[in-house]
Amino acid sequence: MPSDLLQRPDVTLDWRPPPDRGVIERLVAEEPPGTLALVDGLFHQTLAVGHAELRLALERGWTVWGLASLGAIRACEMAPLGMRGFGRVALMYAEKGLEDDEVALLHTEEPPHQPLTLPMVQIREIVRHLVAERALPAGAAAAILADLKRRWYGERSPELLFTLLADHGLQQERVRALTEPIERFNIKAQDLIGFLRLPAAEMCPAAGDPSRGAVSTATRGARHS
Repeated sequence: MPSDLLQRPDVTLDWRPPPDRGVIERLVAEEPPGTLALVDGLFHQTLAVGHAELRLALERGWTVWGLASLGAIRACEMAPLGMRGFGRVALMYAEKGLEDDEVALLHTEEPPHQPLTLPMVQIREIVRHLVAERALPAGAAAAILADLKRRWYGERSPELLFTLLADHGLQQERVRALTEPIERFNIKAQDLIGFLRLPAAEMCPAAGDPSRGAVSTATRGARHS
């Protein structure tokens, strides 16, 4: 994450940990209306952010964005009520009806919540790149994606991806040469960066003064990350 985006002179960014059920309900009860951007969220070990609390935020005058991960899912589901989607992942959910597991991953328990597995949306970007580079036949790419899609999201590690690629004749050294740094295929992080680069008036359209700021329930790592 570019350091200049973590804090901006024209928007007050209040970074919060990945929320679970009830966090947003408490937030809107304690804070005056502003802009809320839901990015990541917990879901495996606890209940995920619910539709009712997002509806409550909208009813109380908050501008509510969803992007990148759980936020993209909820933005697609809540669009008829006024929740706004941003970025490629949100667009993919709106247009292609992706399943929830496409953005799910495992991460370390303690901050900064380092990822242990890759989300399917990132794996698809990597495989698409390898096909475009003529390093991987389209048929092999389809077989690898189908194999990974059938698995639990907690199994989709970089090591497993490299193993499957090797099974189709693409050795790890070649994969690394074509894909490192692998973070450049993280379209969820790219969506967050794109959102943070929005003009203040576009990010916070309901605020009389754009410097009122955005409250972002997001970090760089979460279950839905």
